Amino acid sequence: MNNIFVKLAVGAMVVGTAAMMQAQKIDTKSRQILDAVTANYKAKKNSYFKFTFGSGINGQVNKTETGIYYAEGPKYKLKIMGTEQIFDGNRIYNINDDDKEVTIAKPNGSDVMFSPTSYLTSYKKDFNATYSGKRTVNGVNTDYIKLTPVKANGLKQVNLYVDTANKQLVKLEQHGTNKDVAVIAIKEYKDNQNLASDMFTFNRQKFQNYVITEL
Repeated sequence: MNNIFVKLAVGAMVVGTAAMMQAQKIDTKSRQILDAVTANYKAKKNSYFKFTFGSGINGQVNKTETGIYYAEGPKYKLKIMGTEQIFDGNRIYNINDDDKEVTIAKPNGSDVMFSPTSYLTSYKKDFNATYSGKRTVNGVNTDYIKLTPVKANGLKQVNLYVDTANKQLVKLEQHGTNKDVAVIAIKEYKDNQNLASDMFTFNRQKFQNYVITEL
């Protein structure tokens, strides 16, 4: 199974443990914008994102997939690239329909919880944040904030484009030190929906023909 979830949010996990800690720098405008967006999402009962995920090398995106993401508190459900990931608040379920496989595991320190908004919280301890002006993204007037890692973690920088007026993230660009690039562009957002009671529940009965592995 492709480990897409780590690729999308690798910045939330610092792997350069041998690097020397540097003084973190977060300018006031960046903090105000990011904290306002975070508070807006947290105030909702639930959230839904439809997004495109692009990936490539040498700074150029050469592959794009569409995904959907539901979140309610710590629980979430992600569907992308023929895979589905569910976190029910206790365990993570990775479901691969092509291979007819399900992997179940408890999250640990090395796991990265995927979210189109991953960096809204991780920036507070792992990144420097610099307000870099206005940018028009998909017709939306956004504030551009550049994140650079405080210590080595495989990333060169992360660019966040925020619709500050509506307190919503529009686009995220992740650039690796190896010149890999990953882009999340949010195409549709909804909140406070009437979700099914089993939205974040894994039902074994639906996967009797799958190989289920518990780690």
